[in-house]
Amino acid sequence: MDISSLLRDNIKKLKPYSSARDEFKGEAEVYLDANENPYDLPFSRYPDPLQWKVKDKISKWKGVKPEEIFLGNGSDEVIDLLIRAFCNPKVDNILTMDPSYGMYTVSANINDVEIKKVGLDENFQLNFKAFLAAANQNTKIAFLCSPNNPSGNVLPIEEMVAFVSNFPGIVVVDEAYIDFAEQASLVSSINKYENLLVMQTFSKAMGGASLRLGMGFANATLIAILNKIKPPYNISQPTQNEALLLLDELEEMQEMTNSIIAERKRMALELTRYKEIQEIYPSDANFILIKVDDADKLYHFLTTQGIIVRNRNGQYQCDNCLRITVGTATENEILYDKLNEYYNAKDLVFG
Repeated sequence: MDISSLLRDNIKKLKPYSSARDEFKGEAEVYLDANENPYDLPFSRYPDPLQWKVKDKISKWKGVKPEEIFLGNGSDEVIDLLIRAFCNPKVDNILTMDPSYGMYTVSANINDVEIKKVGLDENFQLNFKAFLAAANQNTKIAFLCSPNNPSGNVLPIEEMVAFVSNFPGIVVVDEAYIDFAEQASLVSSINKYENLLVMQTFSKAMGGASLRLGMGFANATLIAILNKIKPPYNISQPTQNEALLLLDELEEMQEMTNSIIAERKRMALELTRYKEIQEIYPSDANFILIKVDDADKLYHFLTTQGIIVRNRNGQYQCDNCLRITVGTATENEILYDKLNEYYNAKDLVFG
């Protein structure tokens, strides 16, 4: 597949902005090219626009080349740039699962691009034949979230690969929660499929949510398109510095991830004690989705007790569902104590 044929015409013709740090690479004694404050202040100099030091460490971690990595201001920037690059407003459309991560829809709406949604079944699995059939000649991007948010389940890797092989546009596999799953990542497949981009993030297992640093992995041609249209300095130097520190602590990050997985298994077991919890959905993420008798009432009770979970009631296939992030052992114990209190006295009126 020639992905350049999918690009918007104006993007094909676009001459990207060239920043001072794009035109000179390396080290110098005197910098008089970028109209910066010349005094030695912590933030007086522009950051590396392509974040090469960070990408070099990520490349060793993920087994890809630095030029096969895009770093965005969160994965949300990757989503937005892809839609802006490939989708003509009021003409093209994207394909998403339902329910899934809401920013695919928000970014499409901002860019005036139609969204085609294919509902997941009662077990939150995707009918890939129906997904492919929903596409038309103007479908440019398909988003697959695995493990999915808010359901927590992975999609079968064989079916995802088959879909990538048959879909005539860009396929984005969002792996924000892949570190908590047993299933392998698709990052190793980016050079087998020119139309595949895999997203991961520093926000979850890496513990860097406030850094706002998302990763996109794809062949160098697709990455170059994103670099062409991104803002010149989209990742600040403080964020790059903190990312480098986190990348030096991968063993510690893995230990934390293992602890979260262990607590997730324990949480799933603890939640079985309450007969009022109608369903505990299997999870490969750092959260568990549950179905209860009255999600709004339980959610309100927990907020009055200082415990905030996510109320997913009203989303497709999520009636009376709450999404509970796995906390520390201490935080989870507080949750169990409050659930005991609620279910032993659920006739109380709260609010």
